Amino acid sequence: MTFGFAPPPSTDSASRLGRTLETAEWSAAGIPLLRSPREIVTGLYERHLPRPWTAVVAVIGPGERLTASASFTQRSANPDGWEFRNALLEHLRRVIPHDLRRRSPVRTAVLLYCRDGEPRWTEVDGAWMWGLRDACTLHGLRCGAYITLTRSGWQVLGEDRGGRRPRATFATVAARPPAPRHGATPHREADGVAEIPARAVAL
Repeated sequence: MTFGFAPPPSTDSASRLGRTLETAEWSAAGIPLLRSPREIVTGLYERHLPRPWTAVVAVIGPGERLTASASFTQRSANPDGWEFRNALLEHLRRVIPHDLRRRSPVRTAVLLYCRDGEPRWTEVDGAWMWGLRDACTLHGLRCGAYITLTRSGWQVLGEDRGGRRPRATFATVAARPPAPRHGATPHREADGVAEIPARAVAL
């Protein structure tokens, strides 16, 4: 008998679409509502200053107290929830220990994704939702809200709550990157394109 690692899932279109969630499925999953979504969004925005295609994953405890958060860029021509799940797990493991030993989750993970386009649901959002739900299960967390940040403002998908500020900005000229904060990785250049540094905040 031969043992080894399971191969990655198929990346064909049918398989990728199976790793996505629509808003109706998301709402039916019993995702806990945020008591103060504006405060959560504003706090994450001020800490991470997300640029386009930046994902900000945050862990909140009782009373919606921010415990830890991390930001990173993630853009894919073929969005796949499995790929997004792995990216979220990687950054969650960097900023907070798992809660797998607990009988039930006591902390909640929420995700803010900055992107272009309309605030309504897209296939990219569906893949992020699938990835967040799966990452939470594997890290012992409760799956929380998924929030988009677009030119129009912010929107909690699956809920009728949003606002005009903060909102995503798309500069036509590349701006100088902000100075790294505590826990941030150095700014890097890849193939002549400036990468947005990953940031981690543990409180």
